[in-house]
Order: sequence, then structure tokens, then C-alpha cells
Amino acid sequence: MSIDIDPLREADGITVTDHIENTQFEVYTDRPVEPRRRPESDHYFPVDASVAIETGSIEIPRVAVVETRAGDGTLLTHGDCYTMPDGTYHVGINPAPTKLYLTFDAGFSVSTTDRTTRIDLDAPGTVGLGFRSLHQTPAGTITTPTDPESLMDAVSLLGSALQTTSPERSFPTLRGHPPLIEPGDEFRVPERVEPVDSGVRIVVPPEYRYLYPVVSLAYYFAADVVPGDDPRMEGDGWTYPLEPGFEARTAQVLRQSFHMDCLARTEGFYPVDLHERETTDLDLDWGRLYDLPLAERLGEYLDVPFADVEPELPQWTLTTDVRPDPGNVEMLPFVAGELSIVRSPETVTPVEDDGGAGVGFLGGPDRSSARATRREVPAGGGLGDDEFVRGGASAAATRGADASAERGAVAAQTDFVRPEPVDTVEHAWVGDGVPLDANKATLDAYHRRLVTEEVEQSRISVLVVCNDAQMREEGKVANLYGLRDMVQFDIEVRHSLTREEMRDVLASDVDFLHYIGHVDDRGMQCADCYLELTDEDLEIKVSAFLLNACQSYQQGEALVHRGSRGGIVTLSDVANSPATKLGRIIARLMNSGFNLRTALHVAKRELITGHQYIVVGDGGTTVCQSRSGIAVVFGISEQGTESYNLSADFYPNGNHGVGSLSWLSLPVTEDNHYVPTQLTVEDVPAKELTDLLDLELLPVFYSDELVWSDNLELC
Repeated sequence: MSIDIDPLREADGITVTDHIENTQFEVYTDRPVEPRRRPESDHYFPVDASVAIETGSIEIPRVAVVETRAGDGTLLTHGDCYTMPDGTYHVGINPAPTKLYLTFDAGFSVSTTDRTTRIDLDAPGTVGLGFRSLHQTPAGTITTPTDPESLMDAVSLLGSALQTTSPERSFPTLRGHPPLIEPGDEFRVPERVEPVDSGVRIVVPPEYRYLYPVVSLAYYFAADVVPGDDPRMEGDGWTYPLEPGFEARTAQVLRQSFHMDCLARTEGFYPVDLHERETTDLDLDWGRLYDLPLAERLGEYLDVPFADVEPELPQWTLTTDVRPDPGNVEMLPFVAGELSIVRSPETVTPVEDDGGAGVGFLGGPDRSSARATRREVPAGGGLGDDEFVRGGASAAATRGADASAERGAVAAQTDFVRPEPVDTVEHAWVGDGVPLDANKATLDAYHRRLVTEEVEQSRISVLVVCNDAQMREEGKVANLYGLRDMVQFDIEVRHSLTREEMRDVLASDVDFLHYIGHVDDRGMQCADCYLELTDEDLEIKVSAFLLNACQSYQQGEALVHRGSRGGIVTLSDVANSPATKLGRIIARLMNSGFNLRTALHVAKRELITGHQYIVVGDGGTTVCQSRSGIAVVFGISEQGTESYNLSADFYPNGNHGVGSLSWLSLPVTEDNHYVPTQLTVEDVPAKELTDLLDLELLPVFYSDELVWSDNLELC
């Protein structure tokens, strides 16, 4: 079973462990309990595990919204402070690390503090608790020839995963993972993959460069993709051209329609106070739009000029470049499932090696933040005269120019490419070449998202390996893990491992490996010799990693090919001091529940040397879930002697994908926002802001400098 429910040892309540998503949380009761299994069908919504306990109260250690439905599923009310009379109820609590549902026969009251949400029954009794993992798996695999017209039939079935065609499909839990696609001689569709008749058609020329950019649209609109000369979208009685500017138009359709769905869904099952709905300048009948069939609703959305909608759209999270090659067809369901903006570049700019120091790209612009160049580094690629680099130790000590030449030769064997800039927070690359400033996405890593192997322990393991005495300062990075009280970590720090010891480490069930040391063309430096990670007989079970060493891309790529989900690697030589600082930033961000791509994005805002690093594999990999479920970055500036201006960037992360609801626990702002978003609040009293910062360990840009909420003292 993917979810375990066990009694707490040191308090009254239960521990819930989701082995699929590697999350754990606690539910407290007012007395000791012994959970007993009960039928999953007792709950109104589907669950993976269900237990019954005898209690007078249920409490979770987070601020949440409690949604109450009658026994027949009718929504009665929702909020964080209310009472209900005697009755039979189905209750949902959101957010939680899993979907969490209660069922009981009693009157009750809901209350919250700045840290907890509590449900008190009028009289103690039996409470059923249901839990559903937020993990999503495909319904099956479509086999198809890879010529464009055959592939159109497969892409037309991506929307079969949608659990509704209403605007509620903008919630990530109602979209489902698209079916997989694999090349084959004949077109075959599994029985469980059934087409959805949405009435939407996408017409594009039968070429990869036109087909790939519409995969997210095909998925989100459950659209039929058919060949034709003029790129366009069609519904009953309407046509919307996708030219001129084909790729830009497809991105606009996705962003505009998704935004409008999020506004319209407040007319349905979830009538929350949504900030974007209350502040929109669009004068539309949202109730009527909500009730329309998907195709008719989309046609009315697209009647609104994009220029009228654009000012209120959030910065989209992800752009994925998929080279127009038939070898990339298997990546399409994963790209679509992330609702990524997709481009399909036919040409790409190669990057020349700079003659021994790796790739000469340091100082390239961070297009996601104007603050990326705040932290200065020495001239010449970030290496000062007195600064040692993380290449091979013998190279630094004795081999001199020969070692530098060897590292340059290794870099020259790798084809570096410079993708076109993006307007999104994150950027992924699918195809040949190593992209600068983008996630090198790989199919094997994405497939590992779908593995549902159970683990024996519920604790999350972090291993810090420091294989160079000069770098032991960064070894203190272990102290930055395990600070959160919501998830248990097993932290281990090891120094100067031998080659065999390092092999054993890589073959162990480690959730996150932070390697500090040297890497060169011979592999990863160990105490006695080097370990070449491209060796075919090497067993890899490490889930995620940071290889904080010079030119570690090839070694990190080998880890992903042999078993890891993803990691952060370097493309050039890195000086020790900025590498140490970046390592500490990444450690705290991973500890706070950020995924690899977003963690590196935040690090680049603080350090220009962050451009020497990229993500390889699945950039959405997380080590744990953040306390609030969503990755949040605060920006704080002083407004007066006792007040501050606050900005909060909410990023989709793990289970809380694009379209999730978010809010700030501040008295001055009670509205929900949909993710992704950036919200700003002016003149926040110091006391209220301090209370907010005490809720969770978060990265904060205070006066444009990265600090952490647990170390920030406001006036």
C-alpha cells in the first residue's frame, strides 16, 4: 500500500506516510487512538487508504481551509472558522501533503490558530479518515509510428487523462497524467485510454515543428489534432488562427484560457474568494461561461483580445524546447502534463569552448530576475588568482596546464548549445546538446516519476560527502538540513570516502546526495583513486543530487542514466568560495521543499556564478514537501519605521501544480490566489510580518539580499 497510517509515539494521534511522494505528516487527536482499516468506499471522494478512530477532535499542524459537504456530496460551506449542527458530513482539509477527507455523524466546529487547524466534534465518536496520494500515473501507453500524421492521432489522446472538461480541470488534481507514447510499427491504444469529445480541433501542418508546440493545448483542451495547411484552432462555429507568430500564439492561447478557467471555476464547486477574479478588468458573465461546453467556452475566451488579458496574467512557470526530431516523441506526454509552453527550434546556436576553463558563458543574463547580477565575482569566469577550483586535486597541485588542457578536452567533447531566451521562470531542453541556463531534460528521469516502489522507512535520507579537506567548510551544509519539524530527516556526513565506499553510497537508497569535492575527466575523486560514474556496472539508487565540483555535467548525466531522477551539475570550473555559498543555498532550498529547477532559479537571483550550473534529468524533483505545500519566496523592503512592503512569489511545486490555490496568513489579505502568482502587500505591520515569517522556513530577499526567515530580525 502506498500510504501507511500509524499511531504517534510521543503524542496523541497518527502519522501518515505517503511512500509514493516521500511525504509525511501528523494528525493529532484529543486522546490515544488505534487506527483500524475501513472501506475506502465510505468516503465521497476516492481515497487510497481509510481508517477509523475514536476521538473528539482532529487537528493538523498547518493553516488550512475546511470544506464541508452533506452526506450526498452537496457543498455546504468552507472556511477556517465556523460551526455546523448535528448531521452526516464529508469534510475535506486543504492543503495537506495528501488529499485528506473526514467522515462522521456529529455537529462540529472549525477553528484555526496561526499554526494549526482544528475540528472539534460536539461529542466524541467514530471518525473516518481517508487519504489519497497526490501521485498521478498514466492510464496506459499508446504505441504509434513516429511520422507526424500518425503522431497526431496519439497527441489527440493526451486529453483522455482529464477528469472533467469543466473549468475545474485547471486544478492539478483534476487533470491526470497523460497516457505515455512510445514508437511502434502499428498504432495501438490501451482500453483504458478513451478519447474525450471536447469539440475542439487543432489544425497544423504535418511537421514536427508545428505538432510539438501544440501538445499542451491538445492535452488541456482534449483537442483532436489534424493535418492542414493553415495553423488554427476550431470549435463549433468559430476559428482562431495560430499564425502569424505560431509558437507565440500557442503560448498565448494556453496562458489566456487557463487564466480565464481559473476565474470561471469560482462559479462551480469551489466558490472561493479569488484575488484574480475580484481584480480582473474583464467584464464577462462568468456564471454563463462556466456552464458552457468546453469548445463553446473556449471560443468565447478567444474572442477577448490577448492584449486585454495580458496585463493580469502571471509569469508562466515553464518553457520547454523540444527539438523537431522523431526521437523526442516519448517526452511529449511529460511536457504536456506540466502544461509547459512548448517551442520546437529547428536551429540552435552552438557555444564554443573557451580554451580550457569550461564554457565561456559566465555573466549571461538571468532573464527571470534583474537582481541576478548583484553578487560580484572575480574577472575571468569567476576564478580569482588565489582561489582554488574544484577540478582534480592533482591537477591543482602538480599537473598544472596539462590538467587544464584535459578539462578543456572533456568540455570540447560536449556539444554546448545556447537556447533562445524565455519569458518564463524555468526553462527545459529536450534534444541533443547541453543547454546553457536550462534544464537538460531526459526521458529516463521522467519515467522515474512514475515508479511507485514502496520504501521501508518513512524518514528522508540526506548524505553529504566531502572528499577534499580544503572544502570541509561546506561540509557544515548538513547543519542546514533537518531544521523543519514536519518531516524527519536522517542526516549523515562522511569525509574522504574510498572508491569502493563511494560505489556503496551510490547504490544505497539515499534521497539526496550532496557531493563536495573534485571531478575531472577521470570521474569523481575519492580518497584512493577516481570513480568513473559512466561505468556500465555501476549501480545507482540515489534519487537526487548536487555535484558541486568543476565540470560535473557528464558525471551527473551518468547518474541520471543509471537510476537518479535528477540533480544539479556544473558546466565549467567553479571557484571554491562561490561554490560553497551556492551549495549552502541549494541545501536550504531543498530542505524547504523546493524542486531542483526552482531552487537553482532562486540561487541565480543571489549569485551570478549560478549560471555555471544547470539541472540534468527531471527538474521537478523534490526531496520533501514544503510545510505549506507550495514553494514560496518572499521579498521584503522597509516602508516605514514599523511597516514593510511584502512580495510573495508562489511557484508550482510537486503535488501543488499549476492552478493550485494559495494564500498568505496575514490579516490584511484574505483572498486566495492561483499558482503561479506574485502578490504584493504594502504597509504590513512589523508584528504581523514577524508572525508570518515564524510559520515556515522560507527564503527571503530582504533589501535585495537573500536571507532566511529564521534569521531575519525586523525592527
